[in-house]
Amino acid sequence: MAAPVRLLTHRCNGVMNRNYRSVIALRDCLSRSYRVQRGVSSKEVRQTFTEFFHELYQHKIVKSSTVRPRGDTSLLFVNAGMNQFKPIFLGTADPRSEMASYRRVVNSQKCVRAGGKHNDLEDVGRDVYHHTFFEMLGNWSFGDYFKEEACGMAWRLLTEVYGIPSERLYVSYFAGDAISGLPADEETRHIWLSIGVPADHLLPFGMRDNFWEMGETGPCGPCTEIHYDHIGGRNAALLVNADSPDVVEIWNLVFMQYNREADHSLRFLPQFSVDTGMGLERLVSVLQGQRSNYNTDLFTPLLSAIQQCAKCPEYSGRTGDADVGRVDMAYRAVADHVRTLSVCIADGVYPGMSGAELVLRRILRRAVRFSAEVLQAPEGSLAGLVPTVAQILGDSYPELYKETGRIMDIINENEAQFLSSLKLGRRVIERTLQRLEEGDSVFPANVAWSLHRNLGFPVDLISLMLEEQGMCVDQQSLDELAVENNTCQTQNSDGQNLVHLDLHSLARLQTDQVPHTDDLPKYGYSLGPDGKYVFQPCHATVLALYCGQALVSEVSEGQRCGVVLDRTCFYAEQGGQSHDHGYFIKDGLQDVLYPVEAVHLSGGYVVHQVTPADVLTKGDQVQLYLDEAHRLACMVKHTATHILNFALCQLLGPSVEQRGSHVAADRLRFDFSVQGSLSTTQLQTIEESIRNIITENHAVYIEEVPLARVNDIPGLRTVDEVYPDPVRVVSLEVPMSDLLISQTARPTSVELCCGTHLLRTGEIGDVVIVSERQLVKGISRIIAVTGDDARQAREAGQTLGQEVESLSARLAAVTSPSLSAAYRLAKDVGVLTDISLKLDQNCKKNIS
Repeated sequence: MAAPVRLLTHRCNGVMNRNYRSVIALRDCLSRSYRVQRGVSSKEVRQTFTEFFHELYQHKIVKSSTVRPRGDTSLLFVNAGMNQFKPIFLGTADPRSEMASYRRVVNSQKCVRAGGKHNDLEDVGRDVYHHTFFEMLGNWSFGDYFKEEACGMAWRLLTEVYGIPSERLYVSYFAGDAISGLPADEETRHIWLSIGVPADHLLPFGMRDNFWEMGETGPCGPCTEIHYDHIGGRNAALLVNADSPDVVEIWNLVFMQYNREADHSLRFLPQFSVDTGMGLERLVSVLQGQRSNYNTDLFTPLLSAIQQCAKCPEYSGRTGDADVGRVDMAYRAVADHVRTLSVCIADGVYPGMSGAELVLRRILRRAVRFSAEVLQAPEGSLAGLVPTVAQILGDSYPELYKETGRIMDIINENEAQFLSSLKLGRRVIERTLQRLEEGDSVFPANVAWSLHRNLGFPVDLISLMLEEQGMCVDQQSLDELAVENNTCQTQNSDGQNLVHLDLHSLARLQTDQVPHTDDLPKYGYSLGPDGKYVFQPCHATVLALYCGQALVSEVSEGQRCGVVLDRTCFYAEQGGQSHDHGYFIKDGLQDVLYPVEAVHLSGGYVVHQVTPADVLTKGDQVQLYLDEAHRLACMVKHTATHILNFALCQLLGPSVEQRGSHVAADRLRFDFSVQGSLSTTQLQTIEESIRNIITENHAVYIEEVPLARVNDIPGLRTVDEVYPDPVRVVSLEVPMSDLLISQTARPTSVELCCGTHLLRTGEIGDVVIVSERQLVKGISRIIAVTGDDARQAREAGQTLGQEVESLSARLAAVTSPSLSAAYRLAKDVGVLTDISLKLDQNCKKNIS
């Protein structure tokens, strides 16, 4: 039973605050907590968490980021609530962005743990608490409150608001580590004792359980965890951290106070922070009086929906040997996996062949197999569960409602593809088992690898299917085959290891009051009298040199380093646009060039990666020279990308959404949502629309607008990114002032964009779409070229067109395979307009 309502006072940073509005909010929360045992809903649990920290402790509510990490290549999926705040912990947040102002925040974050370091996929279904998708409730302090306040807030929420009996709670804290030389966290222990946690419910543990680290390097610190005893009426201290299903961890409070250096040593962080995480699914099971997460209202509607279409007994919650035929395991796996599929697809991650997409493909195929073979549900049943997922989670994540139809289409399409493979694979496994000698329990690795490579069977699914037959695969031989025949795609990183400022160096720059780089000169260009672009010269001072994870005063010849200048005209890679190329010349040393290999942003500083051809010293004066041809090519492609986005929207309607883009000097790439692949006629229409805008030579207007006013801009198109304040708005033909005054959408392109653009559209010259294909159902990718490359593509198309006309004239004598080859060649050349239309009209009907 919850504690009586009382006026709560709390001290934050030495200031006593009696917030009567917050007390009223707490009273309402407390009144709900009295109903916990009568069935508090998961929606109420989630809402109470955010309201508690927002109303009582002035935390800003931040919406969940997508499950696809923003700019973090170290992760396949967002797997913890703190992922979106890593720029704050690492000191790299753009100082102009809203994130840089965060001090206290709270949210519920969508997380996926499948693949990579944190991988729960193979455990899902076997027990009643593992998930691939889950929600992480969390509150954060960035250099604000620390241990005492964090512990007090957590205890108050659990015991007074949620009404969890304090005698069922156990708390662990960091016991210290002799090897690392870390002392026990006695401060946290004394805080918990002062709050009222009994000494026999307060338990010390070592590095494995109570010291949290972001990765091999980076912010880390001791943590304290709160555990819940499902049984009660006993002392369950010995079951804490003992993998007992009866005593489970529900909340982890991490105290970020160290940084793990590259040499594995620990240094104190410039500012201490708090990072907490509590799994919603596990908390709801506690508050709804359930031992299994799958018996809560987050899952029971799904289990009921599965049972309605399955040809097997209803779900009964059994595990292990008691689960005859693994029916209940299948129920849990399908329920979990359809949640993961729905959330990932809604966030732009689709089943594919590499990285996160490959992991999602494995999840989908695992779900299809359980649904079709174990539960004997008809084809289409898996997609039929998506509306139920939206009903459960859609209030918090409305994108699930919006994308329901597309999610179902993608699942259905992938299910149909895999079911045919599944039948064949099942026959292969059965034939192989029949050929094995009696008593042989090891399945041949070469057959398993063939199923994986040729039929797309996930290795863990093969193992699971064999396990059901009392068999196992020869894992060592399978691993050897995987190494031998490695088909995984790898990303080519151009051979350069980028120089990134580390956390302490960033903090030192800020402590030394080194000003953030003034990069406005990158926009300093104009059209000269001859119609050519003139880029303003840029003279700068070397403010900092970074080499070997340290700030230095001088670097020698041939020593790769990061150079921070007081100002720069170089564009750092961001917003989908490639970084600039060019070089420095040092004053007084005009014949020595310092080539700039890469340019990136880090916490408001533009870092130029340079391998000096001579000594470079802090305080040196340098002249910056852009590779103007490279920059201009990127400007052409970026403006063309905006026009392409607008043309697609005009043709297909405002439901078309940008799903990614990349602007390089040689081409542009644009991903967008669309129901099916575009026809040749549609591609012709898009190209014609783009050419009209180029011919009309519209002015390109670029203005800065306060972030708070962007919602007032009619017709504005945005993507899911963190924008600085103020933000740059790029519009064609119509100035921003006119758009804001009229409040009426004009038929023109208006986008938020930090990239570099042409001043008039006529300088693009021409645009040719060289390829268009569906990455997955509902998402297409266009590759296009401009200028001379576009002209050459058209000339190649005309030549090929003449060949096709010749082929068409001799159509009766041409075999179908030859004609098919000609059609594929037309596609590969990349001319999808006139030539493809001729093929469509004259030849495609004869191609088998």
